[in-house]
Amino acid sequence: MKLNINNKFTNELPADALDSNETRQVAGAAFSYVNPVKPKKPCLIHVSKELAESVGISLEEIKSDAFLTIFSGKTILEKTKPYAMAYAGHQFGNWAGQLGDGRAITLFEAIHNNRSTMFQLKGAGKTPYSRSGDGLAVLRSSIREHLCSEAMFHLGVPTTRSLALFTSGDMVLRDILYNGNPAYEKGAIVCRTASSFIRFGNFELFASQNDIKNLQLLTDYTIKHYFSEINSVGKEKYLEFFETVADKTREMIVHWQRVGFVHGVMNTDNMSIHGITIDYGPYGWLEDFNPNWTPNTTDNQYKRYRFGNQPQIAQWNLLQLANALFPLIEEAKPLEKILNDFPIKYEADYIEMMHSKLGFEFSSETSKNIINLLTQNLQLTETDMTIFFRSLSLVSKVDSVENAFEKIATSFYKLEEVKDSVYDTWMYWFTLYINQLKLENQSDSERKKTMNLVNPKYVLRNYMAQLAIDAADKEDYNLVNELYEMLLKPYNEQKQYEKWFAKRPDWARYKVGCSALSCSS
Repeated sequence: MKLNINNKFTNELPADALDSNETRQVAGAAFSYVNPVKPKKPCLIHVSKELAESVGISLEEIKSDAFLTIFSGKTILEKTKPYAMAYAGHQFGNWAGQLGDGRAITLFEAIHNNRSTMFQLKGAGKTPYSRSGDGLAVLRSSIREHLCSEAMFHLGVPTTRSLALFTSGDMVLRDILYNGNPAYEKGAIVCRTASSFIRFGNFELFASQNDIKNLQLLTDYTIKHYFSEINSVGKEKYLEFFETVADKTREMIVHWQRVGFVHGVMNTDNMSIHGITIDYGPYGWLEDFNPNWTPNTTDNQYKRYRFGNQPQIAQWNLLQLANALFPLIEEAKPLEKILNDFPIKYEADYIEMMHSKLGFEFSSETSKNIINLLTQNLQLTETDMTIFFRSLSLVSKVDSVENAFEKIATSFYKLEEVKDSVYDTWMYWFTLYINQLKLENQSDSERKKTMNLVNPKYVLRNYMAQLAIDAADKEDYNLVNELYEMLLKPYNEQKQYEKWFAKRPDWARYKVGCSALSCSS
């Protein structure tokens, strides 16, 4: 296997002075060298062929023993030195100090078609940052990460990607419900990719250590390799960098809200400097439109990372990044301006996004009112977000409000609850909506086409992933393959997959893995 290796991260940034793989505090280093634990009997479960080809790996190479052993961590590629990144972070709003890659090990960086890619294993064993963990991962969480990262990419959401999914041949002990009943599960490894895995927490670590030299080195490195459009110097360079990160983060959050994705663990160590979705733990998609829903059982009490709070948390996380970068800028006001502009810019982007979901070409006070009323209506009774917006494209300018309502009626979990004042509220909304459509220049067919480009028909609902996991536990990977193929084209009708265009079944409402999840993986 021929890969153009270029490990700029380890070549240009400081390494841990110690080479022992013991849990410890690490100072003055961006990473620690550490080899993956060799899996007992790795087996390739699934691979993203399109991604492989885009990073310079041929279909023939995918079938080779070299691919199996290298990307499962069993063999270290010649002239490479795997490593775990050092970073800190705020978790659930509290300073957690040093964190780092406790379950992730970066194998190497490679260049293909002038694009650099980091290849990283998740679940490859203990590192100096594993704290009390074993650094391993289980099959259920690995299937979820592999399928979701690829699903997000094809939805058009900025994200890390997953090259391949392997079982390790080892058993891993996990307490899935944190109730004192651990059990052994099948171990697995995901090989994921990104231009880099640098997080807000990388900058927080050096700032917390008052290591301004390495803070500046890391920031200059990041700008040089990933934000080359920044040409300013001195403090202005770092301000422009921060503003660019804020813009990219805002764009990512707008996409999350567009498709109904809830990250579940928006800690600063899970925020990418590139504005891409990273670390798929207890994530989920909205089933019913509920701004207060979070998929993370750890967050049940305060719901900090609920769907409706994601924009505010993004701004809060950016504040922590601003604090970390402050020693390079030494002026609070320009940083505060960028932070204060964030919700203003987000609101404008959100309104524009919602206009596209509703099929509106032009913004007005009336159209904004329609959006505001809709977000209230969707919460009157359980209403499936994905099905509602996809079905809304079927509404015509010449429909009566009653006919329009019938076209979205399948999105209600309990249609019998849509009566009396609730029904009247929907009739009023559809009156406003159809009147607005009549003012639009687009024909019904044109509007349907544009709406279906932003409102997916298929998303990776938790119960779907759980069905694939249950089958995979029995070494049946057909459903993993089926879901993956469907999620390659989430905006297409795909009649062969019509059964997946459905509301969450009742049996999945409270089933472990189908409603909410823990961080145990």
